[in-house]
Amino acid sequence: MNPFVLALILLVPLSVTAAEWSGTVVGISDGDTLTVLNAEKRQVKIRLAEIDAPESKQEFGTQSKQSLSEICFKKPVIVDDKGTDKYKRTIGRLSCDGVDANAEQVRRGMAWAYRQYLTDQTIATLEDEAKSAGTGLWADANPTPPWEFRHGGKAVKTAAKDAIKPTANSGFECAGKSKCGEMSSCAEAKFYLHECGVGRLDRDHDNIPCESICR
Repeated sequence: MNPFVLALILLVPLSVTAAEWSGTVVGISDGDTLTVLNAEKRQVKIRLAEIDAPESKQEFGTQSKQSLSEICFKKPVIVDDKGTDKYKRTIGRLSCDGVDANAEQVRRGMAWAYRQYLTDQTIATLEDEAKSAGTGLWADANPTPPWEFRHGGKAVKTAAKDAIKPTANSGFECAGKSKCGEMSSCAEAKFYLHECGVGRLDRDHDNIPCESICR
């Protein structure tokens, strides 16, 4: 085979799979969405992959936006382009002046790991650490996830809570337990989640605690 042709064949996969591009952050919409001016001087709206930040009208929505601004605004950025969503926004993993913005937002307690679309488990680990430390939005023992807020917010969450609320005669009391392994039953786990505010019992935020014993 002609060496020139062979060289072209070897180079093709590199050009096809390249998904990174660079630019400068010129706008912050909220805690997980920003705008980048690319090399062609075109503005591109980016939705940060694998995380979900509080909506603007939620508690910590303003703080989350300010946090992302501190990390990225007016800074050079490298975008690991993951394609587009249904709103025509680019989905990306961002490095803002060398800082992994997606991971940093979760580490600061300014966003959730978006477990429905999660591929990097370190994001989930960072969420667990922020939650255990009560960092950022985790100062609230049981904050409303943005995906619940978008579908009715606290009203939906409260209705679900009331549907499985333990009775006054449950016999349980808030006695400092915080782990699923300490629960004697599913009923006790529900009591601790909904009456004592131990949010860590509900890792995937589906309103069902300690799924190893509640399912």
